[in-house]
Amino acid sequence: MAANRALFHGAPPPLSAKVEGSFAYLTVRDRLPTILTRVIDAIHRNKNKFFEDFGEEGVRAEKQTIGLLSKLRNELLTDKPILALCDGLEDTDSWNQYLQRQQSLLGEQDPVSWFKAPWLYVECYMYRRIQEAIWLNPPISDFDVFHECKTQSFFESQQAVIALCTYLQGIYRNIDDLSETQLMEVFHKLLQVSLWGNKCDLSISAGVENSQKSCPIEFLSDLKSFILVDDSKMVWSALTFTQRPGENGKSSLGSVDIVLDNAGFELVTDLVLADFLISSGLAKEVRFHGKSIPWFVSDVTANDFQWTIRQTMAANHKWMSKSGVQWQSYMREGVWSYHDHPFWTMPHEYCDMAGDAPDLYATLKGATLVLFKGDLNYRKLTGDREWDHTVPFDRALRGFQPAPLCSLRTLKANVQVGLQPGQGEQLSTQDSSWMTSGKYAVVQFCSPHKEQ
Repeated sequence: MAANRALFHGAPPPLSAKVEGSFAYLTVRDRLPTILTRVIDAIHRNKNKFFEDFGEEGVRAEKQTIGLLSKLRNELLTDKPILALCDGLEDTDSWNQYLQRQQSLLGEQDPVSWFKAPWLYVECYMYRRIQEAIWLNPPISDFDVFHECKTQSFFESQQAVIALCTYLQGIYRNIDDLSETQLMEVFHKLLQVSLWGNKCDLSISAGVENSQKSCPIEFLSDLKSFILVDDSKMVWSALTFTQRPGENGKSSLGSVDIVLDNAGFELVTDLVLADFLISSGLAKEVRFHGKSIPWFVSDVTANDFQWTIRQTMAANHKWMSKSGVQWQSYMREGVWSYHDHPFWTMPHEYCDMAGDAPDLYATLKGATLVLFKGDLNYRKLTGDREWDHTVPFDRALRGFQPAPLCSLRTLKANVQVGLQPGQGEQLSTQDSSWMTSGKYAVVQFCSPHKEQ
């Protein structure tokens, strides 16, 4: 049933690397092998550490892991068939069933391979195979091959982090005196900061340094013209709708779910936004959703999330440290919570969530607002398909409407919906790389509630 759900409403075919010269083709041909090479280098650089921690067993595990990853890289470069996983983790059966699903869609004559299968699927599969190579080789099974570049990105963004935390603490000092209009203005600023924080994506740069050198607060007015769709007012309306008096004359604060993307500076922008949601009374609870395994180079895991709060607390800068202390307090009190679910590291389109991960769907259904950060979430929301640019956002979601939701995304993949007629053509004339450069962004909203 889930396999057919993605096909209703006449959905177009998924993007794939079989179209030579396309962004998907160049990604699979060039960027993914580069990432695998960097992963192999990261493991080799830690050879001495593995020896110090585990002796000869650690060195053996390093060699065997590199062997598996080198084999994976060769499979990718030569367009070999996609292989079933064999590591026996909790999601292994689901992955292998998904492979069978892809095979049934292609037919038995054409094996599912790197350049013929959907781009979204094979890119997710590569990261899952990296995890398999690590997991099959204890005692280094818990090693995060992307940890070094994620921490480097955080430290190289320090000045931007300090500026943002200083801005946040300035709001704190006056928050009780702000009118609703002023609160809305601050919210829109921090929403845009979270949006532009998404430019710091290490998977798009194949792991090369891509940090934030200055605080985007100063440049928001200059960046506004690059937001192709801006539904910020609808997002504000969704947040404040729950605070309007109900039948009993009382208002109730809701919960906000943030489906995270990148660690480093982007995560800090998300934490600052979440802090404001709580401190301003716009939400009673924020639930963060991250990845259960290292994913797409810079995606947030539980370790990244906790590490970032600890680093912020330990900072020498007064306002940065104070922000970190507050965030730790939110976590301790349960006002903030971090969650990961196997579904976030599956290749499924989100229209499959209700059928394939009903528990996660039920969680999101209880939210006042769900914020989806970044490009991969956008690709999964829209199915990473060959949509016409003018197709409405809600149609591209194909029934995925657990709650009012918003995508905050800088464009780094060639799928974009919800544009005005002629807007995509005009952008293509002005800038041929507008869909993939990260220069442009969208704030796109959809709600199942008609009253909004």
